[in-house]
Amino acid sequence: MKLLSGSSHPALAKAIADYIGEPLGDVQISRFPDEEIFVKIVESIRGQDVFIIQPTCMPPNESIMELLIIIDAAKRASAARITPVIPFFGYGRQDRKDQPRVAITAKLVANLLVAAGADRVAAMDFHAQQIQGFFDIPVDHLFAAPVIVKHLRQQNLEDFVVVSPDPGGLKMAYAYANMLGAGLAIVGKQRKSASEVEAINVVGEVEGRNALLVDDLTTTAGTLASAAALLKQRGALSIKAAVTHCMLTDLGVRRLKESPIEELITTDSVPPRSIRDFKVTVLSVAELLGEAILRIHNNQSVTSLFKV
Repeated sequence: MKLLSGSSHPALAKAIADYIGEPLGDVQISRFPDEEIFVKIVESIRGQDVFIIQPTCMPPNESIMELLIIIDAAKRASAARITPVIPFFGYGRQDRKDQPRVAITAKLVANLLVAAGADRVAAMDFHAQQIQGFFDIPVDHLFAAPVIVKHLRQQNLEDFVVVSPDPGGLKMAYAYANMLGAGLAIVGKQRKSASEVEAINVVGEVEGRNALLVDDLTTTAGTLASAAALLKQRGALSIKAAVTHCMLTDLGVRRLKESPIEELITTDSVPPRSIRDFKVTVLSVAELLGEAILRIHNNQSVTSLFKV
């Protein structure tokens, strides 16, 4: 086995390598004067089972291109098998044509990874489940829910309800509710723009209960803040949010601080951002991803990793 890392999240790659007990391979990544990316794998990987750890997070274009070049370099260095490990899969929002003359970028990125030379993919919490089907190679789709649920169980929360902030996240919210033995509610929303959302209605009983908003991704926090405000209007006692991928912009930070949300629980699938005067709990997924890598390498089942 050989573990390689891009430059988008070296801390997570190091934590995964420490869990597995294998050192990270030496990869030189630099830029030409015109900003083209140069990659050199310093040591031999001929005949090795290579795993490349790289979330395609901000800046997504740089991260994706860097990952593609590392895959190509590994392929040309005669690696036996190449598996990109993608804790966050960028460009996953555009997974269908919901407007005329728009691209399906999730499928485009899947095609690029296969064309570059990936033999299989390990990823975590796609924005939509159907993205797995966009690949013509095997995909191990992992979930952060076991890590987050384990943390929530230690909080001894009582009389609470899991809330999906939009209809698209209902399946994820249902899974959380089952694992936690909690109630389930859903917020209906209308998107006004890429950064502005209006929550319209709540289906489910939230009055006098502690609410847990669950989602896969937040950047501007428009969906979370809007849903939290509506839950507070409907009588929720307290509101927490659990989000797998947290890539907050300055606008998102401001909205979170102004919202009724008391705590944001997230993972280190992307480099975490600390927020002054707001409680953020960052849980590590290094053990989950490291165990998945070991099982893929040893041709073992990864299904048990979905259990709490």
